[in-house]
Amino acid sequence: MLRFVLRTATIAGAIAVAACVEDPPISPTANTAGVPTAGSPTLQVMAAPADAKSYVIDFTGTQLPADLAAQVSAAGGTVTTSIDQIGVAVAASSDPGFAARAGKIKGVSTVTEDIQVQWVPQDRVVEAGEVTDAGSFDATAAFGASETFRRAQWVPDAISAPAAWDAGNVGAGVRVAIVDGGIRSTHIDIAPNLDVAHSRSFVAGQPFNFDQARDTLGVCHLNDSFWHGTHVAGIVAAPGGPGNSNIGTVGIAPSATIIGVKVLHCGSGSFGAVIAGIVYAATPIAEGGAGADVVNMSLGAEFPRQGVGAAQLAVVLGKATTYAFQRGVTVVAALGNDATDLDHTANTIFVPAMSPHVIAVSATGPLDFAHGATNYDRPASYTNFGQSAVDFAAGGGDFVLPGNDVCALPRNPSGFIVSFCWVFDMVIAPCRGGGSSNSSYCFAAGTSMASPVVSGVAALIIGKFGRIGPAAVERRLRQSSDDLGKPGNDDFYGGGRVNALRAIQ
Repeated sequence: MLRFVLRTATIAGAIAVAACVEDPPISPTANTAGVPTAGSPTLQVMAAPADAKSYVIDFTGTQLPADLAAQVSAAGGTVTTSIDQIGVAVAASSDPGFAARAGKIKGVSTVTEDIQVQWVPQDRVVEAGEVTDAGSFDATAAFGASETFRRAQWVPDAISAPAAWDAGNVGAGVRVAIVDGGIRSTHIDIAPNLDVAHSRSFVAGQPFNFDQARDTLGVCHLNDSFWHGTHVAGIVAAPGGPGNSNIGTVGIAPSATIIGVKVLHCGSGSFGAVIAGIVYAATPIAEGGAGADVVNMSLGAEFPRQGVGAAQLAVVLGKATTYAFQRGVTVVAALGNDATDLDHTANTIFVPAMSPHVIAVSATGPLDFAHGATNYDRPASYTNFGQSAVDFAAGGGDFVLPGNDVCALPRNPSGFIVSFCWVFDMVIAPCRGGGSSNSSYCFAAGTSMASPVVSGVAALIIGKFGRIGPAAVERRLRQSSDDLGKPGNDDFYGGGRVNALRAIQ
């Protein structure tokens, strides 16, 4: 979730270079936003007319009128999304007078033109390579220790995750929705834990398992090798241990179930799609939803706290996060990468991290991990901060080590990962890779990488103590986090840097 893009040349053959070939067409493997339903009669999603503007209609309560479609039609529009759970609808119309007429429908609070937002800035990404030799399983190795790129993973060690795994806490049975871009559903470090049946897309015409990304010029490329949602999903729950060993990396909750909820394409998406995705993720399976226990949103942007337009849409977004909280779902979000002091931004709010009932995450990262640095709690150079905004901190990586010296870290079972030394201060996880690759890994940095760390710890808590509710999960996170910076709530760390082992004790 960082603003810069870096594609490196190959160094000693160790950094993979994306092949310039186009992916074969991907058939949707779950419902998309272009089909009549998204799995539930209470969350209807219809295709919008091509020349129409989109409007978010917010009702004062949490119910939609039974004749909503007829009333919207009479106002000159077409309902494209009905989110009955929170009293919100999205409508399309090419009539400039639609908003005024729709605003007169009984019970309507606001009618706001929806906007496309670049929720994920261009990412700083360096490819680490592919898994080409899985080797043999070492039965004597600690859980997760023999993954191919484990020795480049400083994040699990920073939060004492290996000790939590050794105690049998791996997030089994917990469901984590990745509300983000598309996920590489065939990736070897994603597929074992991915619930394809309940994964969904709320981006018209795009399946949940496809994505693109923008280059430094803002151009959306088909052959992008990253895929933000894939990297985030791997940080949460790349599998490890017997049966899934030596194939890449290990996630913070390596036995948790991942649900892909695509609301972005090329890093951008509408408020309507994000709102619908949150509600779908938080709705139980029996009611047609994804049945998530945790929702991770490594996305965000700054908007005015008060006023019209985006401020009104942010209010509706808050209805969705409140709904998730009321349904017993823990929602975690990235706090952003603009180095902004959110205590002193007047009318500005960063959402969804600062939306109601959302755990906001700042980022930390080492300086010169490749040469043995162990201060993983250094505030990242880019992270947003502020006591009023940060709930917890976690490893998101950094990239400010000066120079272009080359370093090498061991791979398992043999060989080396070779790159610029500063690259190893970032976070390694699965990525899309070039062409038809299903075994590629990338380094990236941002609060986008820190948020899934906290989501993974939340999954460990729920796996250990059951579905205790988001307030209890946050309380346990707060009680178990390492209090860094000044005592108590801190500008950079909030309630502290999360500690996986203490969280499950």
